[in-house]
This record gives sequence, C-alpha cells and structure tokens, in this order.
Amino acid sequence: MSIGADAKATVGDISKDNNLNTAQQQFSRRGFCSFRHGMAFILQLCNFSIYAQQMNLSITISAMVNNTNSPFQPNASIEGPAPDSQHYWNETSKEFKAVVMVLTGQYSIWVKWAPPLERSQLTSIAASGSMLGSFITLLVGGLLCQTIGWPYVFYIFGGIGCACCLLWFLFIYDDPMDHPFISTGEKTYIMCSLAQQDCLPGWSLPIKAMIKSLPLWAILVSYFCEYWLFYTLMAYTPTYISSVLEVNLTDSGILSALPFAVSCICIILGGLLADFLLSKKILRLIIIRKLFTAIGVLFPSIILVSLTWVRSSHIVTMTFLVLSSAASSLLELGVLVNFLDIAPRYTGFLKGLSQVFAHIAGAISPTVAGFFIGQDSEFGWRNVFLLSAAINIPGLAFYLIFGCADVQDWAKEQMLTHL
Repeated sequence: MSIGADAKATVGDISKDNNLNTAQQQFSRRGFCSFRHGMAFILQLCNFSIYAQQMNLSITISAMVNNTNSPFQPNASIEGPAPDSQHYWNETSKEFKAVVMVLTGQYSIWVKWAPPLERSQLTSIAASGSMLGSFITLLVGGLLCQTIGWPYVFYIFGGIGCACCLLWFLFIYDDPMDHPFISTGEKTYIMCSLAQQDCLPGWSLPIKAMIKSLPLWAILVSYFCEYWLFYTLMAYTPTYISSVLEVNLTDSGILSALPFAVSCICIILGGLLADFLLSKKILRLIIIRKLFTAIGVLFPSIILVSLTWVRSSHIVTMTFLVLSSAASSLLELGVLVNFLDIAPRYTGFLKGLSQVFAHIAGAISPTVAGFFIGQDSEFGWRNVFLLSAAINIPGLAFYLIFGCADVQDWAKEQMLTHL
C-alpha cells in the first residue's frame, strides 16, 4: 500500500480518538535524534563523497601532468604551471553527468520522508554535504599530493564513497512504511504530517500542462540563471584567487575552500530558520522561498561586481567571496527546492529537468568566462561578474513575479488530461 493511502487511513484512525495533534507534538520533539534526520546526515555524507570526487581532479590534475618523479617526492606533485581551468572543466563534465540520478533521486526520498514543517532543514542538511565535500577536498587535496602522492587523493575519497554505498544500502528506504529500523511513533508522525499532501508518484506526465505552467518555468529559468554563476565560480575561483591575489597553489586551495566551509554552515542554519518561520506562521511558504531567493541572488551579484574595486586588499577580497558564497547558499532553501512544493508527485522528473537547465548553463558559462578572461586579464573578471549579474537579476524578477508554493492543478491526483 502506498504511503499516501496509509497516511490518510492512519489520520482517520487517530482523528477518531482526537489525538492527532498530540501525536504530532509528541513525535516532533525528537528533533535531530529522529531517524529522518539520521537519513539526512547519511545523504549529507553521500553528497560530500560525490562533490569531493568531482573536485579531486581540480586539485590533482597539475600533479598528474607534471609528475615525472616518485609520487612520494613532495615537490613533484605541485611543480609546474597549473592547467587551464577550462581544460579542467572539459575533463570533469562527464563526472557531473554521471552523478545526476544520485542528485535527483534523493529529492524523491524527501517526498515521503520529510514532514512539510521540516522540509527545509532536512533538505539543507543533505545539500550541505556538497559544500563540505568541496571544502575538504580543496583544503587537504594539495597537502595529500605533496606528502603521499596524488593517487591517494582518489583512494581516500573513493574509499569514503564505498562506505557511503554501504550506509545507503543498509539505511535508505524509499518509504518509511517499509523501513525496518524506524520507530512506530516516528512513522506515525511522518504519515500524519504527509496525509494531506498528494505525493503519490504519477505514472504519466501532464506535459502540456507543465509547458503552460508559469510557476514551473520560473523555477527552470532560475536554475539556468543561478547555475550560470555557480559553474563559473566552481571552475574559476582557484584561478581568480591565484591570479588576482597572487598566492601559491597550496594557499590558493586553502583560500578557495573557505567560502565552501561558510556555505556549509549557512545552508544548515538557513534551513532551520526557514522551518522556524514556517512553523511559527511568521511567514508563508512562498514568502520564505522568494525572500531567500532574493537574498541569494542580489547580495552575491552586488558583492561580485564590487570585487573589481577592492582587489588590492586580500582581506576584503576574501571577505567578499565568503559573503557571496554564504548568501548564495540560501538559494537551496528558495527556488532550488521549490519544485517539491508545486509538484511533489513529479519530484524526481522535475529535479532531473531542472538539472538539464543547470547543465546547459554549466556548458556555456565557463567557456564565456574563459573568453572574457583571455581577452583582457584586467577587466575580464569585471565583465564575467557583470554578465552573471545581468543574467541573474532578470531571472530573479521572473521568479518573484511567477513563483508559487502551492501544489499545481496538473500535479494533483484528479488531473486526468495527459499528453
């Protein structure tokens, strides 16, 4: 039996005893000790492993192409010029494609596991693993290359990935009804919380209705705009720090890691704040989504455009980069998770569709950035950031006008007209 049917049946039984509110209050107090939060931390570790392995090549590629001596000779790992960032991007694009079911599949899990009032914090805990993986890789990758050799970067993070697979097979289930370890109380709480939500997976897609849906297009356009800047920074942040701040490769890795560390913290705190505002009925869900999206777009755009005038100060430059990354992390609690609100039945499909728009931006933006930087090393960075702001701000305006947090008619069970 599906969780939707079971949940509604359970709510009916509890309602007869007038104990629904009591049950929800009792089992929601468990907080971070609950199994659903344990799953969030497992997903955090999985995302950590995914992004750490994606970032491995950015750290090791210079050692790989210049390693003519023994891997245990420290200088052999880092001597020689760093490879071009666009070359790194081309080499790693296949890795991004390989992990897209992983990145889309986890959102389908939250459709059946995340109570609406905890959705932001659970998804933010899981998503913070991507920032953590990038941070750790940038922080220790260069050191590993210098001390024990570049192959061990892949061995260590690959081993962590194997451990994640073991945890995944043991503890991750699609449906709390089928989970052997979850308590009856927590299972009841999750089912009661999701009882009024139509989250049964749809076996046919209302393509025509989706094409006409402006709230969906607002999300897709935003994905393209936000990931334009994301992929630019992911490919070129180490290059920017090493060239503009004129620091060595090891220090560049450490400084490049700092914004990711702050983002990891901010995304978790932001998720707790979003759920607090929603549970206390301080703000409606759509206001929370749009507010966090506006902060995540406007602040980084202003900060990055201003970098041109503060590049003479290393401290101010790094402060701006950290603040930009911290503000951008709030997008994970805004538009980037909004598809869970408007169409929980089609979460997996919509996340995959969103990733298509994200990767289109990722295929274009680093190339454009490389062109600007290659044409003019002094003003190229300014043009890169100006272009990103010019793309992001109209995307934000489109989302603020047409964004929605209500389940759309085409995503409800009674929708019978399909293509």
